[in-house]
Amino acid sequence: MLKRSLSLVVVLGVMVCSAVAQKMLIPMDLSQTDHLKAYGITYWVLTKDMPVDWLLNYRGGSFMLDATTEIKAECRIRGVLFEELDGASAASIYADVQRENVNMEVVRLEKAPRIAVYVPPGFRPWDDAVTLAMEYAEVKYEKLWDEEVINGKLSEYDWLHLHHEDFTGQYGKFYSSAATQPWYIQQVALLESTARKLGYKKVSELKKAVVEKIRDYITGGGFMFAMCSATDTYDIALAAAGIDIVERPFDGDPAEPDCNDRLDFSRTFAFQNFRVITNPMEYEYSNIDIDANLLLANEASDYFTLFDFSAKYDPVPTMLTQCHVNVVRGFLGQTTAFHKDLIKKSVTVLAERDGTDQVRYIHGNVGRGTFTWYGGHDPEDYRHNVGDPPTDLSLHKTSPGYRLILNNILFPAAKKKKQKT
Repeated sequence: MLKRSLSLVVVLGVMVCSAVAQKMLIPMDLSQTDHLKAYGITYWVLTKDMPVDWLLNYRGGSFMLDATTEIKAECRIRGVLFEELDGASAASIYADVQRENVNMEVVRLEKAPRIAVYVPPGFRPWDDAVTLAMEYAEVKYEKLWDEEVINGKLSEYDWLHLHHEDFTGQYGKFYSSAATQPWYIQQVALLESTARKLGYKKVSELKKAVVEKIRDYITGGGFMFAMCSATDTYDIALAAAGIDIVERPFDGDPAEPDCNDRLDFSRTFAFQNFRVITNPMEYEYSNIDIDANLLLANEASDYFTLFDFSAKYDPVPTMLTQCHVNVVRGFLGQTTAFHKDLIKKSVTVLAERDGTDQVRYIHGNVGRGTFTWYGGHDPEDYRHNVGDPPTDLSLHKTSPGYRLILNNILFPAAKKKKQKT
């Protein structure tokens, strides 16, 4: 079944015709010199109103494009490997990819998605792995925050990214470790002034309103990608609508004693039957997240495995897991991984740590839209801390962990299925 009414574009006729126009292939296997900038090239081509064919599972999820002097020059400038193909060679590749007995397929990408990143004022790109990836890959995005979301600006975008965000209104639960730190005091002041400006008495009330606006955006057809604490805190906020789960240090009054018994899991996207952790001194929101200390004790063996999907029948999860490796190095975050038994049956698990209940990467549908959540903070910084220097992606041009992020940016560009009349 195709997700969010996406359809495959089967290239007919030209498959067996040697007169196909000259093509160029951007391989995404181990031969590629810069996987991350290859996504940027693909996005750039889409902004020129030129289509791109994504060859799912062919040489790591390669891209086929019309060979133009402009595109070839841009690839050379950005250091992206490409192969020039004559019509017969291109037709042979298309035919191979679309054979019934292989797990490959062609998906036509048609239009560059309009991208929004939810970040506070003063945000720096290296605070967020996704914007770091887009900056390196040269993918354009716009920033918005609470005021823009409340005022309905989300409707202007196709794809929304949320990263290291606390939608419960507990200031990231850094109270026990950073309450006297200047950056924490400034963060609290900014959040509280923003809440007052928008007419909310508490930051937790503002964040719940933001969560509802994002929910409307997704159910209406938007694409949402979240990492780190923006994953579980989003669902916690949905489940806690109308319930005070925030303790006195954060909002001036205690959490409701029976808050865990009143959580509404019918409202959540991905998780169910979880318990919120109200203790302000504990650096954790709920029991959804895996204890990072368990992972630190086994850092050398922290890897997760990508699932295989049918490219012809499940193109969406196949797109989201395209990579040149099957096993990816793990990395920590405030939310690192999800306990499998707390994930709803309707959610597709994209990657997990073998032999454990630790799920790292999930996808699901809500209304006419989708969400994809990826645990951890920075794929190339195992235990990123506040104040750490930014990751230099020029040293990680072929990062599998960052490839999973960039798959999500291209995913909304897939051709929509025409509705029957």
